[in-house]
Amino acid sequence: MSRRYPRRRPPNLGTAPFVALNGGPEFTFSEAISFQVVCETQHEVDHYWSALGQGGEEGPCGWLKDRFGLSWQIVPRALFDLLRSPDAEASKRVMQAMLEMKKIEIAGLERAAAGG
Repeated sequence: MSRRYPRRRPPNLGTAPFVALNGGPEFTFSEAISFQVVCETQHEVDHYWSALGQGGEEGPCGWLKDRFGLSWQIVPRALFDLLRSPDAEASKRVMQAMLEMKKIEIAGLERAAAGG
């Protein structure tokens, strides 16, 4: 299956050109091909989680499959910041909290970092 775009330009995903190929029925989606969406706020996390997960399947640690079977990880930038904490114990608590989540909740990560 192919789709033609005006002036032969592919669509953009944000500001980056995005090209996808349909390899036929013998090449299906797997977790080997996935996208990560880094979000600045919980509102963004909630938006993408809801929009991409509609008709799909939730997974652990911010992962979900959309209705087409494509895997996405919706991650708040705060996760990376909290994991880089100079306090190794706080970083471990943040990782443990994230491992217990489906959709990643910034407030829960912050509570874990604070020791609560």
